Amino acid sequence: MLSPWIAFTLGAATVQSLRFALHKRLSLGGLSDAGSSFARFAFGAPLALLAALVWLTADGAPLPALAPGFWSYAGAAGLSQILATMAMVALFRARNLAVGIALMKTTVVQTAILGLIVLSEPLSVAGWAAVSVSVVGVGLLSIPPETGGGFRIAPRTLILGLVAGALFAVAAIGVRGATLAVAADAAVTRSIVTLSIVAGAQTAGLGLWLAVAQPGQLSRVWAARRTGALIGAASILGSFCWFSAYTLERAAYVQALGQVEVALSILAGALFFGERVSSREVAGIVVLTISIVLLILAG
Repeated sequence: MLSPWIAFTLGAATVQSLRFALHKRLSLGGLSDAGSSFARFAFGAPLALLAALVWLTADGAPLPALAPGFWSYAGAAGLSQILATMAMVALFRARNLAVGIALMKTTVVQTAILGLIVLSEPLSVAGWAAVSVSVVGVGLLSIPPETGGGFRIAPRTLILGLVAGALFAVAAIGVRGATLAVAADAAVTRSIVTLSIVAGAQTAGLGLWLAVAQPGQLSRVWAARRTGALIGAASILGSFCWFSAYTLERAAYVQALGQVEVALSILAGALFFGERVSSREVAGIVVLTISIVLLILAG
């Protein structure tokens, strides 16, 4: 039987690939990086809050207690996710969809290191092997086919990719730490409560910043509400799956299995934007598939 954390991770990767494709479309619609990122939180947070209320009401349980460390983890997760999303949107302006996501996948190694330092959660030898193989696959996907085998990436693109990866690593560890600090037995309760709090804070914080720094972006986000609503729905569904997976398993393993998202993003890029799939990308997908198999076997 498929482990719940694996099912949640595969579901999250599938939904997130769709969301990335929609987010690329929105980022080209006259919104700034911050405005495009805000659309994700603004249209998704109400759904998260509603889902939490419905779940707790149906479960008949009161709002679970939150350990003191919850707020530090949740705050770090929320802020780093906002900054990572902005970096991701900026990255999409510079590279095609598949390569942009591949550059961010350095987050897997960074998450493994942070998990060991912050949460004292080491990986097994087999787990490190799976992560290492996945990095090779990401490396193949990160070399544009037009380079003729050379590895030439614009400095801005490289920096954005590495920074986004680091920020997503902080977010992953923050989410794992926060969900573990929720006093509830059910993983769904821990994940949905954490998600509703983080998403609500992200919307309020980024919305306030836009109102002061880029007030025109708020009206543009509303004008793009049809696409924004789709992004918000996909975002909150994907986030719920990610949060649930992080609740059940170490963040690095979840991130490593989530590499399947790269393959899905290539398909999304081909379907939505007409991007050509190169032989190098096919090789990268094969290597990533091997790493995923190794990870499942290691687990």
